[in-house]
Amino acid sequence: MSISIGDSCPHFSLQNQDGQTINIQDYIGTKNIIIYFYPKDNTVGCTKEACSFRDAMQDLNNLDCEVVGISADSVASHKAFANQFRLNFNLLSDVGNEIRKMFKVPANVFGLIPGRVTYVVNKGGKIVHVINSQLNPDKHIKETIEVVSLMTN
Repeated sequence: MSISIGDSCPHFSLQNQDGQTINIQDYIGTKNIIIYFYPKDNTVGCTKEACSFRDAMQDLNNLDCEVVGISADSVASHKAFANQFRLNFNLLSDVGNEIRKMFKVPANVFGLIPGRVTYVVNKGGKIVHVINSQLNPDKHIKETIEVVSLMTN
């Protein structure tokens, strides 16, 4: 069973595209956290999703959100991806898929493609919304902004 609404956000640390260790616990209590798992850097859907988060960053900052994208790609791959598309948030490298397994993110397409799931975490560290849509990356950012807007009003 995967992580669900009402569950506490698991604690984890991973390296970002700059090789810095990001500890998710550092944001709990201070920011709403958007954690999105995606299949792979530089693929059509994943690029579209990342650029949607990039383009909405001002709105997300105004809503007191920290965004982190997680895939099994290497730090170097994340660095190239972030530079190419001017991504303005942390991409975390989960090479062994340990965090993906911790969140129990389901795989799609006969288990061959890692799932695309976004978790909205409130400042108290609780999961308040889950978006699971492999084929509709736009849904992730739209729902995220709607949910966080309702949380802050």
